[in-house]
Amino acid sequence: MLFFTELWERFAYYGMRGLLILYIIDTTTGGLGWTQESASRLYGWFTGLVYLTPVVGGWLADRYLGTGRSLAIGGLVLSLGYFSVALAGRGPSTRDWV
Repeated sequence: MLFFTELWERFAYYGMRGLLILYIIDTTTGGLGWTQESASRLYGWFTGLVYLTPVVGGWLADRYLGTGRSLAIGGLVLSLGYFSVALAGRGPSTRDWV
């Protein structure tokens, strides 16, 4: 279970990392149309939080949740996050966020 959770997390993270700025600055094929500066700032926050939030998550897992519940909650949060990214263009206009 831990191996497949880690495998999916790495696959999703590196895939998202490679396409995030391209999607955010794209104006011709359905991207958000942000400026390069705003997209880079968001990318910096995304990357920084990827490395900082596991500290808090590890503390919570060790103190309160345990291994099994931590894996289940982490997998659920990971899945919900990437599903929300995949479905984000289907709702109200995302250009209002700029």
